[in-house]
Amino acid sequence: MRHNKKFNHLSRKKGHREALLSNLAIALIQHKRIFTTVAKAKALRVFAEPLITRSKKDDMANRRLVFSYLQNKDAVKELFGVIAEKVADRPGGYLRIIKTGHRLGDNAEMCMIELVDFNENMLEAAAPKKAKTTRRSRSKKAAAPAEAAAEAPKAEETPAAEEAKAE
Repeated sequence: MRHNKKFNHLSRKKGHREALLSNLAIALIQHKRIFTTVAKAKALRVFAEPLITRSKKDDMANRRLVFSYLQNKDAVKELFGVIAEKVADRPGGYLRIIKTGHRLGDNAEMCMIELVDFNENMLEAAAPKKAKTTRRSRSKKAAAPAEAAAEAPKAEETPAAEEAKAE
């Protein structure tokens, strides 16, 4: 029975699973975005988000604890340097999973997992949002072009009417 065993075993034994998640986390930290299967990405999110939370407080105990999971000095340096700066004010949810379709060979569901604060395209798209007004009455700006359009034909008719009268 699997009572209270909630994490995905990914069809691997404990050592293999820990090595897989460690390698995926290192790749994610170094490249900021990786492509993998949805099951691995969800397992990676559970593995990596607590490490990113630890990196927000830079002290020796947290560095040693994160290094015990990752076993890569460059990844730890990157995590506590560049990544910790960007996620300092974020209370959680550091990773985003975007599904990309199915793999051609075995039809496995694929996705892209990325660090949220490092996707420049989405940050730029989110920045220039304009506040939406929800007025029910007609605004003066909307009414002004309609009035101008109604007056324009009258202005055109008057010179034509004057020419007809002149003949």
